[in-house]
Amino acid sequence: MSENYHIINDDMLVKYLVGEADITEKAAVKKWLDADVSNQKHYDDFQKIWNASLTITPNDAVNTDAAWQRLQKRIHEKSDLVAVPIVRAHHFRNWIRIAASFLLISTLGLLAYTFLEYRATTVLRLQALHSTINSTLPDGTTVTLNKNSMISYTRMFQGETRPVTLQGEAFFDVAPNAQKPFIITINDVTVTVVGTSFNIKNKNGKTTVDVESGIVTVRKNAESVALSKGEKVIVQEQQSLFQKEMSKGQLYNYYRTNALVCDQTPLQELIAALNEIYGVTIIIKNLTLQNKPITTTFKKQSLTQILNVISETFMVKVIRENNRIILE
Repeated sequence: MSENYHIINDDMLVKYLVGEADITEKAAVKKWLDADVSNQKHYDDFQKIWNASLTITPNDAVNTDAAWQRLQKRIHEKSDLVAVPIVRAHHFRNWIRIAASFLLISTLGLLAYTFLEYRATTVLRLQALHSTINSTLPDGTTVTLNKNSMISYTRMFQGETRPVTLQGEAFFDVAPNAQKPFIITINDVTVTVVGTSFNIKNKNGKTTVDVESGIVTVRKNAESVALSKGEKVIVQEQQSLFQKEMSKGQLYNYYRTNALVCDQTPLQELIAALNEIYGVTIIIKNLTLQNKPITTTFKKQSLTQILNVISETFMVKVIRENNRIILE
């Protein structure tokens, strides 16, 4: 048998320990020890057992045969040590590879979980600057952002609610989920729904909510109010009182539909919408006209065309003066 495959068994290790191994056997053991660190550890453990087996008093003579018997007994008590060929290092390396594979899989799994957790909790921001934006949120809710508006939300709605933060104005068509309410926070006002469509707007110190379908709960501090289809509420920034009323028309929908729908709408509300949409300053000089109702629909008409209809309807003059438009 060649030296590369010399069997390293208990007998040879003992002979090596007590100095009785011949040159060939010593070379084989040394080569075996150098072949793999696990062989060296095995030898070190074997040597500790052997030394512990030399239990004698100072007056005793060293009896290697007796020590050998005790060694065999200790070995069998500790573990089954068998003849170990040099190829044992190869099997050990296979186990190292298997262990490393499991470690790699576990590490990759942890990294994947951490990455997915990070993605799930990442806060996204959707901002409309000079034009409206339509988008779909992770739960299927569709949102239309008016210009100069922004919403913030997590990439995935985890937990027991679907929280969104709004600045400006947006229309939401919320995907139904009774077990996971959709909650919008705008300044100190919160709007809670489970599946409905509504418009919410904050401007000039007040928040207005108009409901198109379903039921919406609006809260500020300890106060709350429930709104149904066709109802709206106005919440003043410095007040906790709610101003709930029926919606008269759908002026709020202009940025979505390019239509001004008036249904017994007070003239002053239409004028306020025109000022915002066209960036003008229209003044109702005759205060008695402010609450006069108007019922009509303006669809993609110019400001001049709309003012002509107002003039004919209420029998007023339209005077343009110093960047202002006066109705008198």
